Amino acid sequence: MGPMAPPVPTPDPAQANLGAMTRLRQGYRALVLGCTGSLGQAWMQALQADPRCAGVTGLSRNTEPSIRLEHEDDLRRAANSVAAGGVLHLVLDATGALQIDGRGPEKRLDELDATALLRAMHVNAIGPALAMKHFVPLMATGERVIWAKISARVGSIDDNRKGGWYGYRASKAALNMLLQTAAIEVARRRPLAVVAALQPGTVRSALSRPFVGDDALDPAISARGMLQSIDRLEATGRAHFIDYRGDSIPW
Repeated sequence: MGPMAPPVPTPDPAQANLGAMTRLRQGYRALVLGCTGSLGQAWMQALQADPRCAGVTGLSRNTEPSIRLEHEDDLRRAANSVAAGGVLHLVLDATGALQIDGRGPEKRLDELDATALLRAMHVNAIGPALAMKHFVPLMATGERVIWAKISARVGSIDDNRKGGWYGYRASKAALNMLLQTAAIEVARRRPLAVVAALQPGTVRSALSRPFVGDDALDPAISARGMLQSIDRLEATGRAHFIDYRGDSIPW
């Protein structure tokens, strides 16, 4: 039996076309990692509403099989399970964390803690890279495929003007480098592949609530915007870094 995602709200037919991936093959197969978070659920709903999508699988800590980014064996077992359903054309990775083990982002140097920094790297950079290790081989060859990963504008080295948030910034910058490096390798066998780092905006979620309250972007709007944006991207052999409106962000 294949992996089962938790229930998501019934798609609104009036919104179905807003999440359609028009440049992937008819009957494409999709995978959402981190499907129980705000953005993961919104992506699941949008893809389930897309008539061109033949099926979408969701994986998270709470699915069967489960994936914990700190445990590569989880990723290996989940990939073996997903592979039984056929090749993938779209992988959306919504995993990541700002508060880890009860610690929020550091504001000053004197708040830095080695263990917390390593945990941020593992959750936000190393785990997603290992996910690519195990799930990229399941993607189709000889046709357009997309791997898109939630990153963050604060991971931009050039755009850093306020400082602070050391572990989160550093782990997202590391993630961006891993995505860029993987994109170069992926293109050698899959020249039509698109790899993208995505800034979703400040979305209403458990991650953002302690910092912005509920005065933030609706996850469904962000999710549909990101789908529309990655649908327009070209395969260049390099990774793209864009926001949910499709605007480029400096690395």
